[in-house]
Amino acid sequence: MKSTSLHPSVEQFKAFVKEHPKLLQLVRREEYTWQELYEDWYLLGADDPKWSKFKNNITEPEQVVTKQEPEKKWMNQITGIIKNMDANQVQHHINQLSQAIGAIQGVLTQFQGSNPPPTNQQPTNLNPFSFKKD
Repeated sequence: MKSTSLHPSVEQFKAFVKEHPKLLQLVRREEYTWQELYEDWYLLGADDPKWSKFKNNITEPEQVVTKQEPEKKWMNQITGIIKNMDANQVQHHINQLSQAIGAIQGVLTQFQGSNPPPTNQQPTNLNPFSFKKD
C-alpha cells in the first residue's frame, strides 16, 4: 500500500471538520458539498464567526434528545404527509386500485375457462342402459 500524503491545507481542513462535526451532518443532508465548505474555510479562515454554529457544544441532556430525534423526525414526516393529503385524490387512487383489482380478477376468470368449480352433487346413475322393472 502506498501512503499518499495530503496537501497540508487539506490536513488542516480535516482537523477543522473534526472540531466542527455539524458540518458532516450538513454534507450528509446534501445542504453543502465538501468542496463548498473547503472553499469557504480556505477563504474565510477557521476563526470566522460563520463556523461557531457548527461546533459541537452539546451537553449530556441534549445528547439524549438527539438520540430520540429520528423517532420524532419520522413521526413529523408522517404527520406532514397526512396534513398534505387531499381527500379527493385519495378517493381517486382508491377507485383506480379497485378497478385494477377488478380487471385482474376478470383476467383470472377468463384463464380459468368455462370449467365451473366442482359442486357437491349426488352422483346420478352412471349406467345409461339401466331399466327399471314395473
